[in-house]
Formats: sequence, C-alpha cells, structure tokens
Amino acid sequence: MHINPSIPGWIAKFSQQYSEDLQLYTDDLSYFSACQQSGLIYGYVVDYHVSASIDDSHWDTVEKTKVAFLTALFCLYKLRKPTSDFTEFESELILFYTKISKSKFSFLHAILPESHVSQKLESIIDDRIQSNVNVVAKSFSHIVTNAMLFIDVLAFDRFLTNGAIELKFFKEMEQKCMTLILASLQVKKNKTTYDDLLVKLFENSLRYTKSSDELALYNVIVDTIIHDTLLQRMYLLDMAQMALWSDEIQDRDEQIYMNDLISSFNLDDYIQKNDNQLHKFILNYKNNLPFFNTNHPVKHFYNNAQDMISKLIIRNKKRLVKELSESKELVKLLGKSTATELTYEEKKKVKKQLLDICKSVPSLTIFLLPGGSLLLPLLIKFIPQLLPSSFNENLED
Repeated sequence: MHINPSIPGWIAKFSQQYSEDLQLYTDDLSYFSACQQSGLIYGYVVDYHVSASIDDSHWDTVEKTKVAFLTALFCLYKLRKPTSDFTEFESELILFYTKISKSKFSFLHAILPESHVSQKLESIIDDRIQSNVNVVAKSFSHIVTNAMLFIDVLAFDRFLTNGAIELKFFKEMEQKCMTLILASLQVKKNKTTYDDLLVKLFENSLRYTKSSDELALYNVIVDTIIHDTLLQRMYLLDMAQMALWSDEIQDRDEQIYMNDLISSFNLDDYIQKNDNQLHKFILNYKNNLPFFNTNHPVKHFYNNAQDMISKLIIRNKKRLVKELSESKELVKLLGKSTATELTYEEKKKVKKQLLDICKSVPSLTIFLLPGGSLLLPLLIKFIPQLLPSSFNENLED
C-alpha cells in the first residue's frame, strides 16, 4: 500500500501498515539515541523508528519529516504508556495540541470538531512542520527553517508526565537553545558571516520568543538545565554541538567547552553510553546534511540573497536615492555603520527607517514579508557599494 504524506488519509494508512512494526524503547536514552539516528533532530531524516522497510524514495524533505515526527511522538507515547495503542495516541496528541491552541495558534482550524481524528492530526502536523517556512527562506534557500521542531516532542513528554502543558515551557526551551547556540558560536575562533546568518535563521524559527534580545544570561541558563529531564538535556547538548560543527571542525577549546557543558548538564555517564551519535551521524551523512554539505544552505541563502538584493538595488536605485536623501538621520547612521558598530538603539532606528522606505518602493516590499528582516543587513551592506558616488560621499560626511 503506497503512502503519500501530502494527501489526506496518510496517517490512517500509515497506522494500518506500520503501527505494529514501530520500535519500542525501554528507557529515555535508547529513545533519544534512536531520534538522533533517525536524523529528525538534525534536519535530514533517514529512519522512522520502524523495523519494516519503508519506501520513501518518492517523498520530499517535508514528507519525510512528517512521518519521522509522527513516529517519534508515537514511540515516546509508547515509552510512557506501554499498553496504549495508536488510537489512544492520536486522541492524546490532539488533546495536547488543543491545550496549546487556546492561545490562538494558526492551527486552531485544524482541531475543529467536524474533522476525523486522523485528519485533524494531519492538519496539525502539516502546520507544525511548515508554519515556519517563510516566503524569503523558501524562495531563496529552499530550506525549512524549523530547527526546533523537536521541542514539540519534549513538550508532549511534559504533557504526558504532568497532564498539563504551558506555553512558558516552549519559550524557555527556545531561550535555552538560542543561548547555547550563541554561546557555542562565541567559542569558535574563526567566525564567518555564515555563523551570523545561521543565528538569524535559527531566530526565524522561534515560535514563542521574539528574538535573541530576550535571552537569559548564559550562566543562569546552564544552572537551570541541570534540573531538566534527560531528553531535554541531551537535546540541548546536541543543539550546542550542532552550532560548533557548522564548520565541520572542533578544536581543543571547543572540546573543552563541550566537556564543561556535559559536566554542567550532568551527562557524563550518558554521553559514554550514547557513544557520540551526533558525530557518527555527521560522518555518515555529512554530504547530505543541510548544515554540513558542500551546498551549505546558509551559504546558499547568503549568496542567492546577495544576488537578489544587488538586482533590486540596481533596478530601484533612483527611487532609493530619492527616499534616502529625505532621511538625513538614516544616511548618517548608514555612514557610521561602515566604520564602526552601531548601538542597539541605532540598529533599531536603521531597521525601522529602512522598512519605512521599503514600504514606499513596491519592489522592496519583500523585506516586509515574514523572514524579510534576515535580508536587511545585506541591504545595508550593498547600499554604499551600488548607489551613486554622491551618496557615498554623503556617507563619508
């Protein structure tokens, strides 16, 4: 029976064909190791927690992610409630998302009563996986900015354990992830433009935290993580390692940093048993992994975005010069940005005034779309280079 995860009814078909073949795990570590090996955490799915062979040759990345996400949730459910079946799992997962939807999330329509249980779940999963696909990222990098999808699995675990879930949990997990990612990138000696953009792409996948400006102090975050569940601590450690491995190199200082994290998270014994699944996965699939292959998507995004912005500025430079000439403060700040780092307040002013200009130039409204703010630093970079010399002179003044 062929399954197409993009067509309604796929979950019912999948449960009929594979629910009895799903892997059963006896403890949290074996479950998390299997999630690592599946690739769901790393954005490249290669396995589905199923003992039987699955023909996924016709599935795209999103379709593979849907199935991997569903099976990861079901296997977790079976770990917590071994005597339960797939029907009970569906009902409990929908209840979990119903609790979240009380805060008016975009998938509220997916849990209206007239839908069949499996169809409700299909709509929810589709939304959770694709809701972060913004127009900019989709158009120029073809990557799903959904690096933190596994937080849903951790939240479902909390719901199963406590019988309740608060949005505060999601926000705190996002803050912990971003704090560790930023701290890990700071450890790297050779930072690149791609590291900065990597942070922006992660930020763009946040659902509950507005930006890294809201992040807590690193030491405070690390001190709280020790009280998290094993699954949460293992996941956060993997996120930190992912940031370090974005250049495929881990030097001595980075290794010391990771060893300190492992001790701080009280994971020394578990890491030995885990046998470094992240590094194994990278070695096995680095030619396909989004963050490690030769067609690095962050570089792909960056390079394609540069070309696009260059064309936009050239085509609209007369209008841009006119609009910029009417904003003396913006010209002054742009000039300052070429020589020194702007303050936080100055950056906010530049962003606001540039977006106001983009509103008045139809071709530049792309910067107003979801994710468009990722491209503003590139716009700022190209303005002095591509506009007339008189404008450059104004910048120097």
